[in-house]
Amino acid sequence: MDFGVVLQTNPPAARAVDLARQAESHGFDHVWTFDSHLLWEEPFVIYSAILAATRRVTVGPMVTNPATRDWTVLASLFATLNEMYGNRTVCGIGRGDSAVRTLNGRPSNLATLRESIHVIRELANDRAVEVNGRTLRFPWSKGSSLEMWVAAYGPQALRLAGEVGDGFILQLADPDIAAWMIGSVRDAAAAVGRDPDSLSFCVAAPAYVGDGDSPGARAHMREQCRWFGGMVGNHVADIVARYGAGSSVPAALTDYIRGREGYDYNEHGRAGNSHAAFVPDEIIERFCLLGSPREHVARLEELRELGVTQFAAYLQHDNKEETMRVYGERVIPALAPTVVASA
Repeated sequence: MDFGVVLQTNPPAARAVDLARQAESHGFDHVWTFDSHLLWEEPFVIYSAILAATRRVTVGPMVTNPATRDWTVLASLFATLNEMYGNRTVCGIGRGDSAVRTLNGRPSNLATLRESIHVIRELANDRAVEVNGRTLRFPWSKGSSLEMWVAAYGPQALRLAGEVGDGFILQLADPDIAAWMIGSVRDAAAAVGRDPDSLSFCVAAPAYVGDGDSPGARAHMREQCRWFGGMVGNHVADIVARYGAGSSVPAALTDYIRGREGYDYNEHGRAGNSHAAFVPDEIIERFCLLGSPREHVARLEELRELGVTQFAAYLQHDNKEETMRVYGERVIPALAPTVVASA
């Protein structure tokens, strides 16, 4: 299993670069960031600084979208970073949430998402593609390689991820929900003749290492991560509006938003925000990884058994450095592949 961190690009940008450097030193493989240009600083500028300050981590957005960014510009950004620093980028992409809603826009439809994935992938992998009736190719790009990982929750989006994605991003760490969603993506891949084992499966969720046996410490961890249930609730509300509460989507995912009354994107992804009070403690425990290193390892072993190939830890809480340190010393080594010595 690979490991990543998910950062916000709050000023000063040097802070994100420093956290990325620490993540690499602790054995993490990927550094992801939010991508909402009104709420935070421009991530692609910061990616260049992160790549210059590190040697091996892969960087990318979790996630970008086809509505607020021109597809050909996105492809050029990735291809340029790959030329400068080697092929160390990945594109997480979805229909759009905070980046479009802060502009009073709407998430892209799935047909648009599918087309954007094709255009970005072809251009960023040095291949020609037709856009607006013209055949385009970067004449300057040689050897760029980019994977497209699709973030999804609903049935049709999961099918799209399996049909065209190089990877699937699930932003919650509940094993029961993950089993259904990963199974849906794998089935969709197989249905169009793709090898499901060729896809990457990334679970992304807040990870907070602390004293899991102390009620006070446990309550603090939950409060620091409650924002995540509010963020996921935005996507779940869309699913319920589209498919109804009695759809094939697991009730464990849809039931908890009944008390949801609204959302303030000015507090998006922020610990202690004022619009996540509806999120029950049970959901935080199921969606996030909290507690001792042993608890983290146990949950990650469950997810690995389901086919998860990467866990990406959201670090939007007050224990970033310590959580990364403990992961590097105790969690990541526990999940390392077992090497069988040859006779």
